[in-house]
Amino acid sequence: MRFGIVARRDREAALKLAYRVYDFLRVSGYEVVVDSETYEHLSEFREEDVRPLEDFDVDFIIAIGGDGTILRIEHRTRKEIPILGINMGTLGFLTEVEPHETFFALTKLLGGEYHIDERIKLRTYINGESTVPDALNEVAVLTGIPGKIIHLKYYIDGGLADEIRADGLIISTPTGSTGYAMSAGGPFVDPRLDVVVIAPLAPIALSSRPMIVPAGSTVDVRNMAANREIILAIDGQFYIHLEPETEITVKLSPRKARFVRFTDEVYPKYTQKIKGKF
Repeated sequence: MRFGIVARRDREAALKLAYRVYDFLRVSGYEVVVDSETYEHLSEFREEDVRPLEDFDVDFIIAIGGDGTILRIEHRTRKEIPILGINMGTLGFLTEVEPHETFFALTKLLGGEYHIDERIKLRTYINGESTVPDALNEVAVLTGIPGKIIHLKYYIDGGLADEIRADGLIISTPTGSTGYAMSAGGPFVDPRLDVVVIAPLAPIALSSRPMIVPAGSTVDVRNMAANREIILAIDGQFYIHLEPETEITVKLSPRKARFVRFTDEVYPKYTQKIKGKF
């Protein structure tokens, strides 16, 4: 097996644990690579083992950080590589184990005592072209001027679903239902469901409420304000300013995120994390 290691770059404890994991796997006889940004912040790794995330060709990635670290991996890797998340973040919804469990988890992984949890992602098309990363959590269409609302229409499978004046519109996966969509009044969604949550962000009309649609739906968003720039945000990590007339289409991505899990109790563990974080 080949392993990749990615660490949170702004926390020394995460970088030190990354090196311990790297050393453990190498001493155990496995090939290990480290992403170049981790190496920039801790140069103790062998230079010949350093790769950009885009060039990772490994069997597993060990992510030592929070949800932001995992989202960075998902946005930049080109393959569906299973991720074992070690929580060095604030929320850690996407991570599997705590730091003190790291080497116990690695032993189970090396022994084949795990399963793969697959999560759907969303692909965004801008004027018919896919030029931005797939979203694991959500696609957000936001006002380009803070304090100024935007006027949007959105369509589901070609039919007009709603016309809103709001701060924006959030299109979320079940994984992202505990994030931005939740703050907009959306529901918690079991990550095993193949659905999409559509949630207006601070709408003026009380009738504009969140809705759930099948994951295979096509969602088209149109900016009705001819002179109002908008912002497209992917997972709170990638942002792009768009001209008013830009056509935005969101569909189910052919790619999935894959996570290493050590228990089949998805729903109880999910609710425990929710209760523990909020």
